Amino acid sequence: MAKHKIPTPEDTQQITEPTIQLEERIRLRAYELYEQRGANHGHELDDWLQAEWELTQPKPEKVAA
Repeated sequence: MAKHKIPTPEDTQQITEPTIQLEERIRLRAYELYEQRGANHGHELDDWLQAEWELTQPKPEKVAA
């Protein structure tokens, strides 16, 4: 049976910081989408999902000309 390492606070910090940064970027992008739509309420989930999708899609690799 394999032994599992118990995560230390340092391990958690390494995982958490990038996640927090991504969530902040998503939040800001969702707010931009909200403003672009005329600040109409009722589309919060749509804005969040759109922002999340935009920010988590792999970036296409640039091909040298």
